[in-house]
Amino acid sequence: MSWPKLPAKAAYLVLDNPRQRNALSLGVLKSLKEQLIKYNSSRDGKQLFLPRFKPSLLEKLEKSPHKPSYATYHKQHGWLVDPHMWSVAREDLPNVLVLRSEGPVFSSGHDLKEISSMNRGEVSETFALCAEVMSLIRRSPALVIGVIQGLATAAGAQLALTTDLPIACASTQFRLPGASIGLPCTSPSTVLSRRLGNAFTYRMLALAEPVRADQLPGGVVETVADEEAALEKRVAEMVEKLACRTAGQPQALGKWAYWTQVGMQGGDQGGDGYEDAAKWAARVMALHAKCADAEEGIRSFIEKREPEWKS
Repeated sequence: MSWPKLPAKAAYLVLDNPRQRNALSLGVLKSLKEQLIKYNSSRDGKQLFLPRFKPSLLEKLEKSPHKPSYATYHKQHGWLVDPHMWSVAREDLPNVLVLRSEGPVFSSGHDLKEISSMNRGEVSETFALCAEVMSLIRRSPALVIGVIQGLATAAGAQLALTTDLPIACASTQFRLPGASIGLPCTSPSTVLSRRLGNAFTYRMLALAEPVRADQLPGGVVETVADEEAALEKRVAEMVEKLACRTAGQPQALGKWAYWTQVGMQGGDQGGDGYEDAAKWAARVMALHAKCADAEEGIRSFIEKREPEWKS
């Protein structure tokens, strides 16, 4: 791979299948899963993914003791609220991952030739593994930048838009082509509908027509000029900011809290869920404000100096 060297707190998450348009074959999906686990596992083999996006889990974080054992930290995800323990638990692990592939196609989605040769059980395993990979990206404490250097179709579009910070050249195309072969892209539409909106995604699902990155609503995909140099420059800026100038623990807690509050829809209280989400988020802010890196960030702001992060 001829990509730029990354700083110490960053690592590449590699989709390596260029001869088959970077199709998400069973082998490729297994490789992505292995990489995600490797980059989010402590030295003693404990997996350090974000907890499920359930508001009730905040109570466990609020009750974390000030000086718990490592076992208690792991069980209660204490490393998510304490930068000291973050540094111990995630020693030598990256704070940011950069998802990349090579060639004119970022990913063509599932390998249809492989799918057609499988029995029903094998097909089920493949789609279940794909869903698991997407979940691991969403729950990765290390933020994932998605560098979409070419066409992203079907599950390839799903993979691209599952990343935390997808970026592409303006003319890069995204497509849900399944309806054109009698297999609408139901799985990919799960993430697209949540990030692009229902109406826009359903149009993509039903018509199977390509859409340029700069036509996607809401600025979901950051776009740059149609030049490789412009793409590489912006990716380098994002990596440098996240890996070198931002603390890891606050970013991870912020990611978990953001996607958790997005899912709060009002329940018995009715409405759009805003009031419940606002009250819940206030508790997160109160918890986070007394974490060491937040306190250091506040002090450095007041003292007009660069912060010295612990995570």
